[in-house]
Amino acid sequence: MIKTLALSVLLLVAASAADAEPTRVMVRGLAQDAKFIGDHMGGVEITLTDPKGNILAQGLAKGGTGDTARIMKTPHARGVAITDGSTSGFEALLDLDQPTLITATARGPLGKPASAITVTSQMWILPGRDITGDGWVLTFPGLVIEPRVKVAANGEIDLQAHVSLMCGCPIEPGGLWDAARYGIEAQVIKGDRVVSAAALTYAGKTSEFAGKLTGIAPGRYRLRLVARDSGSANAGVIEQTLAVPKS
Repeated sequence: MIKTLALSVLLLVAASAADAEPTRVMVRGLAQDAKFIGDHMGGVEITLTDPKGNILAQGLAKGGTGDTARIMKTPHARGVAITDGSTSGFEALLDLDQPTLITATARGPLGKPASAITVTSQMWILPGRDITGDGWVLTFPGLVIEPRVKVAANGEIDLQAHVSLMCGCPIEPGGLWDAARYGIEAQVIKGDRVVSAAALTYAGKTSEFAGKLTGIAPGRYRLRLVARDSGSANAGVIEQTLAVPKS
């Protein structure tokens, strides 16, 4: 009786394994209002989990940002891919024996940790039904801000910041991402109060902005830089400590 039961269990497990079908799933990270997040920005970490939280696949979306004309200039037609073989992505191979509600968790851009965010999405994946081509696209809103700060003893602060889309796409006058659309502000904060603020303007070099704060009393502060796009929901915020020495 016990041997018969054990044999039945083994046969059931074997049958279940035999029923599992390899299923390819392509997952990509797309910067909002821009291109795909690729190697230039450190890629995107992708994790696929089942409803119980078990990790089914994990890896890095790697490759290029994609074809600019196809993604940003050509009207998108239903069913026509905007990616190609070189476009950044992570292809997982899953063994599924039944329809599964899979959660994709993506974090990036990994090369800009101060600006990285986490995006999640869910999709029913059917055994043997590959998700290829453009695949499962997760959108990353935001702007990457990389500040450079020089503090003088007289309370004068020179600010420079490299600001780009999450894909690293460039901001410049008259470009696809026109510098005129972007506002960057620096705020010096003490406690919960903004004690000084100034705008950063385009500094004559792609994605570079600069500005100056004056009259900051000696002490310790928080420096907050806020970037926003007037033409989309994209925004970015970064904070760091700021020490102004006595003159």
